[in-house]
Amino acid sequence: MSSKVQTNKAPAAIGPYSQGIALGNLIFTSGQIPLNPETGVLEGENITEQTHRVCKNLQAVLEAAGSSLQSAVKTVCFLANMADFAAFNEVYAQYFTEKPARSCVAVKDLPKGALVEVEVVAEKE
Repeated sequence: MSSKVQTNKAPAAIGPYSQGIALGNLIFTSGQIPLNPETGVLEGENITEQTHRVCKNLQAVLEAAGSSLQSAVKTVCFLANMADFAAFNEVYAQYFTEKPARSCVAVKDLPKGALVEVEVVAEKE
C-alpha cells in the first residue's frame, strides 16, 4: 500500500498531484521546480540558482519520507535549455554525491517558466 508524502518545507503541489509517494521501500517524488516553499514564487534567475532550489526542495520531500538525496537510485532531469547542461551538472553533483542512475533531457517549456525540473526515486533509509 502506498502513502502520500507531504511537507511544508517544499512547495505545495500546483496541480492534482502529491509531492511524493512512498511505496514499500521506495519514495517517488513528483518533479520539483525552483519554487520557494514559503512564497510559492519561482526562485533564482539562472540555472545555478534554480538548481540549488530544486535540490533543496527534493531533499525536503525525501526527508519527510524518511530518506535523503544520498539514497536516490534514479533521477529524471528536465532542462529548458541543453546549453545549461554543464552548469546544471556542477550544482547537481554537489547534492547527488552517490551518483544515482539518471536521465536528462531538454524540453520545450517547464511550469512557471522554470529552467529546470527534477524528479527522484529513492530508497527509504
